[in-house]
Amino acid sequence: MPGKLRVTQTKSTISHIARNRATIRALGLHGIGSSSILPDNAAVRGMCRQVRFLVTVEELPEAAGTTTPETN
Repeated sequence: MPGKLRVTQTKSTISHIARNRATIRALGLHGIGSSSILPDNAAVRGMCRQVRFLVTVEELPEAAGTTTPETN
């Protein structure tokens, strides 16, 4: 199962080109300090890389409760 990424906006998009502002919006961010939890895939990683100077990215550990032991 793929993991998750927490993307947090750390800098303003003012004075940046429209493509960077659009990428921030597409990541679900709305301002400095806002965070989104997104699936860890190539598309999201590519978007984060394009605006790496505006965001911080954390890999979230997979939830411990996702696997359930067999009970009989």
